[in-house]
Amino acid sequence: MSETLQTTDAAASDADLLAQTAIAVRAAGSALRERFGEVVRYQTREELMRALAVNDDRALDILRPRLTGLRPDAGWVEDELDGGALPPGEWWVVDPAEGNVNHLHALPEWAVTATLVRDNQPVLTAVHLPLTGETYTALTGAGAHLDGRPLHVSQSTDLGLSIVATSQARPDEDEKVVRRVGSSITAMLFDALVVRTAVPATLHLTNVAAGRIDAFWQFAGARADLLPGALLVTEAGGQISDAQGRPWTPQSESLLAAAPGIHAQAVATLSR
Repeated sequence: MSETLQTTDAAASDADLLAQTAIAVRAAGSALRERFGEVVRYQTREELMRALAVNDDRALDILRPRLTGLRPDAGWVEDELDGGALPPGEWWVVDPAEGNVNHLHALPEWAVTATLVRDNQPVLTAVHLPLTGETYTALTGAGAHLDGRPLHVSQSTDLGLSIVATSQARPDEDEKVVRRVGSSITAMLFDALVVRTAVPATLHLTNVAAGRIDAFWQFAGARADLLPGALLVTEAGGQISDAQGRPWTPQSESLLAAAPGIHAQAVATLSR
């Protein structure tokens, strides 16, 4: 078999795998949607963690067997807050309830995500928003899509006319990171048109991929909240780097995803 034919077969196999992954995240999303609507009350951090775990477990009961069945030899990242490089081979990086705290507070910004990583490169991702029914997908080299429609980042070339967004990686972040987040928001408030701040990161990144907002940045972060959106933005024609404009990897201390026309301007603002 020629190398070209082998490559074509692999792409076809990954495309089929992406389709099945999208079905899996939709099924998990349906289960979480049934649990959505009332604010879940808690008085302690322990009660909060238990409530978050109930949602995670409900979605994982659906996702784990389905995704393991699709790729039996792939590893499974147990903690969606983990960061850094993975061992060689294939790994499922899953966030069963991205924006879980929003779900508990009856806020609409949450999703279910599943990303296949091969030798530390995201190959495919599916992000499902159960309340809208939208499913974002991306496959390396084949573009990014929303319910089958191609996605393209914005054509903005002026940061001063752009909507930008940021998010916090976790509530108990290191003080140095928290101060860096605060100073970056202040800088963007001077240079951009509008600054949006909210969790989770993935939903901002889907908006960058769809051309609704022009840039997103975050300091620190985990694989599960950055890899899906990074692949979506890249495949939609966007530019990914760290906040200083250097190549981004899961080990990086920051991420910047932007329309190419304002990427350099955003780097300049975040580097001040």
